[in-house]
Amino acid sequence: MPTERIQSVNPDRIVWCCNDRGITPDELAITLHIPESTLQRLFAGEDALTFNQLKKVAEFFGRGVLFFLDPNPVDPASVHTPQFRTIANQKADLSPKVKNIIERVEKQRDVYLNLRQSSRSLDEHPAFDPPDTAGVDIAVAASRTRAWLSLAMQNSFDSYREALERKGILVFRSNGYTGKWQIPKDDPILGFNLYDENCPVIFVKKQYPSQQSFTLMHELGHVLLHRTSSIDDAGDLEAHAGRERDANAFAGHILVPTDFLRSIRDRERPHLVQDFDDWLSTQRRAWGVSAEVILRRLHDVGRLTQDQYQAYRRWRAGVPRQDDERGNRKYRYREPKHVFGDPFVLTVLEALNSQNVTLNKASTYLDGLKIQDLHRLEDFYASL
Repeated sequence: MPTERIQSVNPDRIVWCCNDRGITPDELAITLHIPESTLQRLFAGEDALTFNQLKKVAEFFGRGVLFFLDPNPVDPASVHTPQFRTIANQKADLSPKVKNIIERVEKQRDVYLNLRQSSRSLDEHPAFDPPDTAGVDIAVAASRTRAWLSLAMQNSFDSYREALERKGILVFRSNGYTGKWQIPKDDPILGFNLYDENCPVIFVKKQYPSQQSFTLMHELGHVLLHRTSSIDDAGDLEAHAGRERDANAFAGHILVPTDFLRSIRDRERPHLVQDFDDWLSTQRRAWGVSAEVILRRLHDVGRLTQDQYQAYRRWRAGVPRQDDERGNRKYRYREPKHVFGDPFVLTVLEALNSQNVTLNKASTYLDGLKIQDLHRLEDFYASL
């Protein structure tokens, strides 16, 4: 079967997918290591693709194999949801990988909501009931949100994530090794959110933890302030106008409220910007943020000049970061927890235990875990 030529492959659907992802069939062939002559024969009406080659094409575009065996023309409205089209249209140059992730995130949320409805402990699933942030000052909105989230004085990305999850927001994070849930290191996208009045989901690119925290709260700003889906790159997280500016200000106030700044002694500020990280090390660790976020807040309240802030940014841009990018396959069974978060994973495991889903389905929902790893994941949660 893997080496036999598949009959009835619809070449028009491959062309449509290429156009949808902004690549040519030749580029597709090179990327997937399929001979260009093979695709040329397919477009000429021959049965040219093997099953393995068709599976590569399907996985690349985030489709099932049967999608390419359908003889009918593609109906874009049935292929892409309105929410996907809304978010994808915000960035004209989104990579195929990111587009696939957006679609997968939306499907995972549907899985979660469907399984939650059949849960025997429905009351354990928190409802999304956001605070009133309409028409109020950004600082006030952030203060209300901190109270709503019950944030402590000291936090990390994990504690921020858990606080959002307790309020009915799914938080996904890309994994650290190559796979369908990884946003590549050189891709500019840092995060996005898919807004839903019942269950928003925020996706954060895995990187150094303090950047993850800011991206998470930036996306939360879009969820609570704008009630809309959004996708953001590094430029958006530095914007000084419009909705991105508001989301940045919101994130800054959430992570570093004005009261927190009282612990910083201006008279102890070093003369050299390269010493700012050490100066703010205590606060950076306690609040789970970068020095740049703190410095931006100090600048906003008039305690740091624009020249000092920009000098630090220029210096920091030239310092290599130790990004938290790589995953450890030794603990593969824990990866669904890191990617999808506890609410999603526990909902799938509960459905499996209640026999509402099969082992194979649960494995599919949990990033294709092998059965033995799935059982290790169950044991891991049972030990907590």
